[in-house]
Amino acid sequence: MSVTLLEGELYAESEAAHLLRVPQSTLHYWLEGGRSRGVTYPPVLRPEPTGSRNLTWAEFVEATLLRAYHRDLNVALRELRLFITTLRDELGVPHPLATAKPWTDGKQLVIDAQEAASLPSDFWLFTPTRNQDLLPLEPASWFLSRVDFGVSGLAERIRPNPASPVVIDPLRRFGAPSIKGTSTSVLWEHVEAGYTVDEVAELFDLSTSEVRWAVSYESTPEAA
Repeated sequence: MSVTLLEGELYAESEAAHLLRVPQSTLHYWLEGGRSRGVTYPPVLRPEPTGSRNLTWAEFVEATLLRAYHRDLNVALRELRLFITTLRDELGVPHPLATAKPWTDGKQLVIDAQEAASLPSDFWLFTPTRNQDLLPLEPASWFLSRVDFGVSGLAERIRPNPASPVVIDPLRRFGAPSIKGTSTSVLWEHVEAGYTVDEVAELFDLSTSEVRWAVSYESTPEAA
């Protein structure tokens, strides 16, 4: 994984919204900000609006965490925006949460950013313990169980469900969800066309379990 790949455009906005299971209008607001009742709101995921309706891999990785926070944990965008901005400024990179730094030796910066953004303590990524270790909380554990960071310190792939063999890898299938290099949508289409799971498994040199995971991913939003 290189910085160039991290920052290169990978997904159309509509495609990324589908993979993230969020409305496209919501994702666009995270990326570009907007106006409401005469007030202009800056982007959450970008330092400034760019006018682009395409996402980089780094933006997609950060949107994965933002989705969990905003949709599943219902944290207000104002606190999230300030939290990410603080980390961005401190680390000097446009997409800090797509790098390993905040999750390794930059944990104290995360603590400071949480406090600066007045992020509710129930939704902190890390919290100090009595022996001064920094304990990962639910949002951090959720994210770290799904995102793999390589030796370069950059996010290399996402596993939408840690128990599943489905991966989202920018170096495979142009970032489409896949299993061992085969797109989950192709496997699902074969099953929908009338092939049995056993037949699809044999055709693509996969196990029947892997084919079932692919079909589950494509047909059941909760599987993501």
